[in-house]
Amino acid sequence: MRRALALAERALYSTAPNPRVGCVLVKGDAGARTIVGEGFHVRPGEAHAEVAAIAAAGAAAAGATAFVTLEPCNHFGRTPPCVDALIRAGVARVVAAMADPNPIASGGAARLREAGIEVESGLLESEARALNPGFISRVTRGRPWMRMKLAATLDGRTALANGLSQWITGPAARADGHHWRARADAVLTGIGTVRDDDPVLNVREVPTERQPLRIIVDSRLEIDPAARILATEGAGPVLVAMASADARREAALRERGVELLCLPDARGKVELSHLVYELGRRGLSEVHVEAGTRLNGSLLRAGLIDELVVYVAPSIIGDTGRGMFALPELQTMAGKVRLEFTDVRRFDEDLRIIARVHPASQG
Repeated sequence: MRRALALAERALYSTAPNPRVGCVLVKGDAGARTIVGEGFHVRPGEAHAEVAAIAAAGAAAAGATAFVTLEPCNHFGRTPPCVDALIRAGVARVVAAMADPNPIASGGAARLREAGIEVESGLLESEARALNPGFISRVTRGRPWMRMKLAATLDGRTALANGLSQWITGPAARADGHHWRARADAVLTGIGTVRDDDPVLNVREVPTERQPLRIIVDSRLEIDPAARILATEGAGPVLVAMASADARREAALRERGVELLCLPDARGKVELSHLVYELGRRGLSEVHVEAGTRLNGSLLRAGLIDELVVYVAPSIIGDTGRGMFALPELQTMAGKVRLEFTDVRRFDEDLRIIARVHPASQG
């Protein structure tokens, strides 16, 4: 199963909106197993992992055990059901890391058992779920997995008081940040970041065959049509979420190929929860947030952030610098946002901390 997980990870940047899945076909007992075929799902519309492994094994698939990171699908989508391929190939046993959370595609285990194939599930399930948090989130909650990236000094400052933030962390940490951009379906930021940093927000440090959608939260449609995020060729498409209409500005942006989405709340701001669920409706599974203090705070306060990726630099700016989140003052500790640290590692001089937001702190 560890080999199947490693195969699935090869398509970390290319399977969306489908899950990342790997499959290994083996023969023999636990003491002398031989791999007869293996495969992974590369991109939508192409062979699923089980079908790729069967093709690699040929006739040797008959009587084999299939180790697969996700319960084989049981529906017609862009490709036929994987359960049919396993049954036709004569596979004797299927070991799945996790059940399929997608109600449309589930039921594969039952179909396999009806065909006389032994089925087990739950082997290395936590590792399999970690490969596909966005897919699981989208099909069970109707919204993408929202991952927020921050780079801060040891005293929690993300920029100088004048907005200058380049560069708080070193090259190794910044390159790792592009890994998270590359695996996401979209990169989300706010108009403040666009105005202060004039970023492109594309993937540059990691080889990738696709560029993520770039989303700008811009309530009053203040973006400069000459901003680099709109002008850079070869980057992903741009979606601007706004709260108020301006025919002249809208026309100028549409001429640049920008999609506009009007989602006002009662205060004249973008209704962030509606935006997040709209992204899920569009099939986006993982959204990477690189924004400023105010939007970071708004997303966190609304319970829309699932995970934080925080790079901490060995430096101090002081109280005049900008913080990570603009949040209301607390009167009791009961209002704090609770986190669970899941990974801590070093990138040259910088630390990277990955933390998941506790469910009690989410909406």
